[in-house]
Amino acid sequence: MFGKVLIANRGEIATRVIRTLRRLGIGSVAVYSDADAAARHVRAADEAVRIGPAPAAESYLSIGRIIDAARATGAAAIHPGYGFLAENAAFARACAAAGLVFIGPPPEAIEAMGDKIAAKATVAAAGVPVVPEVPVDPTTHSILLNGPMVPLLVKPSAGGGGKGMVLVRDAAELPAAIESAKRMAKAAFGDDRLLIERYIDRPRHIEIQVLADAHGNVMHLGERECSIQRRHQKVIEEAPSPFLDAEHRAAMGGAAVEAARSVGYAGAGTIEFIVNGGDPDEFFFMEMNTRLQVEHPVTELITGLDLVEWQLRVAAGEALPFTTAPAARGHAIEARVYAEDPARGFLPTGGTVLALREPAGEHVRVDSGLSAGATVTSAYDPMLAKVIAWGEDRATALRRLDAALAGTVLLGVPANTAFLRALLSDPDVRAGDLDTTLAERVADALPPAGVPAEVLAAAALARLITRPAADPWDIPDGWRVSGRAWTTFRFRAGDGHAEVRVRGLAEVASGDGGPVPAQARFDGPDLVLTYDGRTIRFACAQDGRTTWLGRGGQAWALTEEAAAPVRGGASGGDATVRSPMPGTVLAVHVIPGQPVRAGQPLAVVEAMKMEHTVAAPRDGIVTELAAKPGQQVRMEEPLAVIARQETPDARLPPGARTRSAPRDRGGLRPRRGRARDRRPVRAGRVPVRHRRPDGEDGPVRPARRRGVRRHGRRLLRALPRP
Repeated sequence: MFGKVLIANRGEIATRVIRTLRRLGIGSVAVYSDADAAARHVRAADEAVRIGPAPAAESYLSIGRIIDAARATGAAAIHPGYGFLAENAAFARACAAAGLVFIGPPPEAIEAMGDKIAAKATVAAAGVPVVPEVPVDPTTHSILLNGPMVPLLVKPSAGGGGKGMVLVRDAAELPAAIESAKRMAKAAFGDDRLLIERYIDRPRHIEIQVLADAHGNVMHLGERECSIQRRHQKVIEEAPSPFLDAEHRAAMGGAAVEAARSVGYAGAGTIEFIVNGGDPDEFFFMEMNTRLQVEHPVTELITGLDLVEWQLRVAAGEALPFTTAPAARGHAIEARVYAEDPARGFLPTGGTVLALREPAGEHVRVDSGLSAGATVTSAYDPMLAKVIAWGEDRATALRRLDAALAGTVLLGVPANTAFLRALLSDPDVRAGDLDTTLAERVADALPPAGVPAEVLAAAALARLITRPAADPWDIPDGWRVSGRAWTTFRFRAGDGHAEVRVRGLAEVASGDGGPVPAQARFDGPDLVLTYDGRTIRFACAQDGRTTWLGRGGQAWALTEEAAAPVRGGASGGDATVRSPMPGTVLAVHVIPGQPVRAGQPLAVVEAMKMEHTVAAPRDGIVTELAAKPGQQVRMEEPLAVIARQETPDARLPPGARTRSAPRDRGGLRPRRGRARDRRPVRAGRVPVRHRRPDGEDGPVRPARRRGVRRHGRRLLRALPRP
């Protein structure tokens, strides 16, 4: 066995491999980019080596730097994890040339299965059923455009994980789909070759785990159901499949063994099948992943095997001591926690982890690369962690997984944890009636995300409690000479806004609702809220003007606005178009001064290998353009400004006149009287009232309010000092 192993990866898979190495008494070496200098896997390893800046091409994809790190630390072998160089035959050969053991299959097997077109031909020759495919060339392109072969799936010939795959339901969409798939395939895999195959509506995605050694032994460890996907990315996986019986399990397992044997496979690998959801007899080979799968923990939990350990043993030359898999025990289900925002169409997110609590307990496992204070960027895959639960039966596993997700706290980075719970509660999921479009149907049926009144109350009270006060007259508790008054907070949550009023740390009113008894206190990092007779505990973290609250697997980010918008103001101001996610600007389709129509593409932003087109929110003219191709942008960073084409005077109703006010300070007249509003005058219109320093509307004159404060300070100064 090896004395020291380098892990050529990052995040949760690197941490998971280190765990097995430590159990076996093998030294571990982590590698990291500048973005991961303080990452969890770096701290978990016995040694760590910097291999370059954040871009993967200069760090985790740099074969030379990784080989040099292994040599410098005396590592005998390299475990590639999954992604990055895990399925790179050139990397496997470079390891061998450097006298290092590549913990994976032979490079010939990687090459044979790495090209989907060649892989299908190879396994078909071994008797494995495959889906008919069409290579992409001008001739077939023309045939497909003019023929009835839709729906179609356009996919890269190289790579896997659903990256670059585009579903085409209308032949007219095919040219754009091919262009997008080529661009994404080139960026992700360095190979823009594509293939097109008939798409099977409502299919099930079932894969077989295989394990082989260098002595000719090949076996399978049963199947995993991976049908709950979104955009061809797996979301929830389980083992065994609720769809297969013993007969079909044996048939698919046998086909998987023959597929692995046909390329001389060694190590752990996965054969993926697409299965007709109405007839399990119709299953077709899709691809082979010549590496460890993300979802391998569910197989480990039902078989009792450590697949990383067996990867190490096979790579060290050991023969498998068994020829059939251990009998499966119970049921295991895994949920992937992604850095994405379900409320914004699952766009990638980012940020700094302000608070983190990962579930624990009997029959619950968490594979995670997260730690408090870590920064999640768009440079890498959006998967942050996996939560896995085991049960004696499927219903128990589902219940335990839901409870584990409810106990998960992640503040600072918007994630999909609440959506995972919604998926698990779906009747079709509970019944095991799955297909690869189910997750998207559940997402479409979810009601619009809103912020509950108790969450708004908790945010307002949290800010009130923690807000510093410079002198006694600035304490924000609503106290006034004439009695307690309301203190108003205005929050932005996502694309919405909300107003919350607090009086005396004892009453809260949200929006147009009436006052509700409410109090709050901090218990360590948690905020304990008593609201309308209920006591609710929130995880709480504050980041500048933003208060993060978490409960039951959900998280809310409420940002306090400096001032409320003018009531009744015109909506004809300029529209600032912001980036919906952190990432890189791939293309800009407009120039300053260009007229645009609502919905017209302005720019394309890419993050975590996903492209998003940013469109104009309305008709107008591009007056400002900050976006540039290749530019790195943060979430909500301005990209462009769209101004309406008509002049301000043209927006006034007939007969209206504009009145002005003298120069003021903060919207108030310098000495006396009320500040005038610059909005159009209409018959019967009530003038805007004062905005008092406590945030409330009212007729109190500013000078009088300031006089009260000055008088109070004089009284304090007159008091005898201790």
